[in-house]
Amino acid sequence: MSTWTAEELAVVESADELRVASYRPDGTLRPGVTIWVVRVGDDVYIRSAYGPSNGWFRHAQASGAGRVQVGGLEKEVAFVAPPPDVHAALDAAYHAKYDRYGARIVNTVVGPSVVDVTLRLDPR
Repeated sequence: MSTWTAEELAVVESADELRVASYRPDGTLRPGVTIWVVRVGDDVYIRSAYGPSNGWFRHAQASGAGRVQVGGLEKEVAFVAPPPDVHAALDAAYHAKYDRYGARIVNTVVGPSVVDVTLRLDPR
């Protein structure tokens, strides 16, 4: 497994959004979707704001691999289920980064309802 560099983590941390695309079974990339992203420690995470039926999430989970674009950086990633003990830190990171958008929006990506729709992005 590869790791994010300090420079890449800084780019992720400073960006409001990234584009995420998963691979189709034939090896081609699906169109990218713009979503929020947070960093916790040396890891990068994304969550599906609208549950497990959200198309990008279903495809990412099924393929297990894709590509992200953020702040001029393009990176191949694996979509990995996060460890269970990280969710409180993820909630705090989402609040710290996005509370300026208001509780109605931020609440779509924090709390117990998004635990199962959280993915860690591991560089490949």
